[in-house]
Formats: sequence, structure tokens, C-alpha cells
Amino acid sequence: VQLQASGGGLVQAGGSLRLSCAASGRTFSSYVMGWSRQAPGKGREFVAAISWSGGNTYYADSVKGRFTISRDNANNMVYLQMNSLKSEDTAVYYCTADPSLSDVIKMRSDSWGKGTQVTVSS
Repeated sequence: VQLQASGGGLVQAGGSLRLSCAASGRTFSSYVMGWSRQAPGKGREFVAAISWSGGNTYYADSVKGRFTISRDNANNMVYLQMNSLKSEDTAVYYCTADPSLSDVIKMRSDSWGKGTQVTVSS
């Protein structure tokens, strides 16, 4: 599956952004979808994942309660709603896809999109 993320930008601390990821391929609904991020000078970090049906979601502790992942299988889209943004959320955000939840959470997904930059100013 090919992935294209969008929606990044510059936002003030406390603000919100919604990232979108468009996926190609007929088997989108068979993939666990996720978001990971990489902050300047740091390694990649798992952010969120959502099951095939969308019925189960998983979050890193650092974003729990502030970020919400969702998906639209009819339109091959996955979203990340980010609220109460903090300066430490500044990173390049990547959309990922894999049949395995474990691989998405461990950032071993088969498919990665090009990232979208999120910058939070304090």
C-alpha cells in the first residue's frame, strides 16, 4: 500500500491540527494503520495505531488524551486529530501501514509514507 500524509503546519502551543493520510490499494481495510513521528535530533517514536475495523485504537503515553486516530475504510483514509499541542510534539509525522498491529507499534511497518512536518511554537 502506498501512503501520502498531509495536514502538517505551524501552530501555537495549545492549538490543534488534523493530519490526513491517503492510501492506495484495494486491501486498505486489511491493514493496521498508524502514525509515528521523529523530532529533530531524536529517533522515531510510535504515536498511534488503529485496527482494521477501527474498533480498537492504541496510543503512546505522551499523546494519550490529546490525540485521536480514526480511519475511513470506504475512502482509504486515516486521520490523526491532535489537540492541546505542545512544543515537544514538533516532529515529522509519518503514516504507516502493516497487517500486524505489533509491527505498527514497534515501527516495523511494511509501508511508510513521506512525512509531514508539524511545528508547535511556544
